[in-house]
Amino acid sequence: MDIKEGKHDFKLKIDLPGIDKKNVIISMERGVLSIQGERVEEKKEESDNYYRIERVSGKFYRRFALPETADAEKIQANMTKGVLEITIPKKEVARPKSIEIKGEE
Repeated sequence: MDIKEGKHDFKLKIDLPGIDKKNVIISMERGVLSIQGERVEEKKEESDNYYRIERVSGKFYRRFALPETADAEKIQANMTKGVLEITIPKKEVARPKSIEIKGEE
């Protein structure tokens, strides 16, 4: 998993070979991003002399505490060819404001 913080967002890139996107769940609650999923794969081989079935399965679960600047309402996820990319935009943070002092000298 790669995590990169940019000026306007956070990007996560996760390699999930052999996992279908319908088997991946992404959620955000109380500033914690959770990613979980399951790999279920079955291969069958048949020949005149033998019959073979191979099953591979496994679950994963990762959690990340995000800073208050993360905008949970605008998170986007995309999965292409076994690579999950999650983009978490940053909220606009209030900039420091200079206050003018009025009065007589």
